[in-house]
Amino acid sequence: MGSRSGIIEVLTADHRRIQRLVDRIRCSAPGGSGRRALVEQLGTSLVRHFAVEREYLCPALRRYLPDGGTRADGRLAEYREIEELLTLLEAREPDDERFGDLLVSVVARVTEHVVVEEQLLFPRLQGVCPADVLQELESQACGAEPSAPVGRTAAPVGGTWGRLRDAVSRRGRQ
Repeated sequence: MGSRSGIIEVLTADHRRIQRLVDRIRCSAPGGSGRRALVEQLGTSLVRHFAVEREYLCPALRRYLPDGGTRADGRLAEYREIEELLTLLEAREPDDERFGDLLVSVVARVTEHVVVEEQLLFPRLQGVCPADVLQELESQACGAEPSAPVGRTAAPVGGTWGRLRDAVSRRGRQ
C-alpha cells in the first residue's frame, strides 16, 4: 500500500485472493460441502470487491478515461451478471448438475473480469489518472466501508449474495 498505483494495487491484490479461491474450488470435490463453503467464500469476496469497485474504480474511470462512462457502465453490468449467477448458484445443491454448470459460468466471468481490468482498464487508468488521486482512492477504500451505490449501479439481487451486497454497501439501511 502507499504505492504510486494506489487503488489499482488494492484491486489487483483482491483479484489474486479471488483467483486463489477459484483455484481451490477447482481442486475441491464436486458435490461436497467443502465446495459449497468455498463458493460461499468466493461470493463474499466478490461482493466486497464489487462494492469497492462501484464506489472508487467506476467514478475514476468516468472521470479520467475518454470512454470511461461506457467502461464504468460495462463494469456495473458485469457485477450484476455475476451476482445474479451467484444467486442462481446459491439455490442449487453442490451435487446438482446445474450447480457445476453455474459454477463454470461464474469462474469464466470472474476470469474475464480480472483479465479485462488488469490488461486493459488498470494500465489505461494508471496512465492518465494522477498518482495522488490513485493513492487517495486507496486510502478511502482501505479506510472506510463503501457507501450506497448510486442510481443504476445496482439492481436488486436476491438470496445471500444480495443481502451481503446490501450489507456491504449499506443499501439495506436506507
